[in-house]
Amino acid sequence: MSETMPTLQVEDLKTHFFTKGGIAKAVDGVSFSIQKGEVMGLVGESGSGKTVTGFSIIGLVDPPGEVVSGRILYKGEDLVTASEERMRQLRGSRVAMIFQDPMMTLNPVLRIDTQMIEAVQAHEKVDRQTAFERSRDALGQVGIPSPEERLKAYPHQFSGGMRQRVSIAIALLHQPDLIIADEPTTALDVTIQGQILFEVQKLCREKGMSLIWITHDLSVVAGLADKICVMYAGHVVEAGEISDVLDGPMHPYTRGLIGSVPSHNKRGQPLAQIPGMAPSLLAMPGGCAFHPRCPRADGRCQEVPDVRAPIAEDHTVRCFHPHVEGA
Repeated sequence: MSETMPTLQVEDLKTHFFTKGGIAKAVDGVSFSIQKGEVMGLVGESGSGKTVTGFSIIGLVDPPGEVVSGRILYKGEDLVTASEERMRQLRGSRVAMIFQDPMMTLNPVLRIDTQMIEAVQAHEKVDRQTAFERSRDALGQVGIPSPEERLKAYPHQFSGGMRQRVSIAIALLHQPDLIIADEPTTALDVTIQGQILFEVQKLCREKGMSLIWITHDLSVVAGLADKICVMYAGHVVEAGEISDVLDGPMHPYTRGLIGSVPSHNKRGQPLAQIPGMAPSLLAMPGGCAFHPRCPRADGRCQEVPDVRAPIAEDHTVRCFHPHVEGA
């Protein structure tokens, strides 16, 4: 692989769900790239298409969902056209996912050691003792005390937060090239969350692992990510370096998300909020999907805006009326 080739490049990805009520365009033309060792935050409200984007990359979209067009290039290899056998080879070893619900990862009737050892041996020809030791070390890495003893436990013997730490440990077992993390620290307390974020950043820095961190928590992304993609109604509405986007947001939706963070509001005053609700994917408004909630909308917003870079090539926005200094 060329040093300049991205670990992952998503090009005009469209994932639709064909339901009795119509076609839900959960992901509708998403594009981004991630270099080796880079961390990208994928943020937006619930229903914006963040998780479906992650599922599309790793090949876990089930009917009635379908990746209808676009390319997902992992080190130049298109995962959209890859066989299921090839996806099984990559999934978990080179491309891993940490789910928001740890029980999507863990089998409730198998001990933790059985599940982790099988995960190691499924992709590498190592003996059981070596797989056991790697599993033990991975549990310790995510802050589980007495990891050797806890390997003998069943998932129901762990708290929700502890189960999530086990799921994160499983994702880290093979030190994959890319991890897709779907709000993995939501169930964890602040101390453990900080520990997990530190370990993930360390792996990205030392091992060259790339990371997509899916979340709605801008404070986590601000301290973790190198760049950010803001999603709304299946589209990336703004993307760029983390400092550029958070310090100088151009899309009204991005500004609304940042403005609704409690630290940006004055004590004793109501929290700022974006008016209205995200639209149903089965009843999308014409033109720009955000225009019914946008304070800058006008008649032109009845058309679909293109992605453009008003200031810098690496800071793009999908909006007719972006907030640009002096505008």
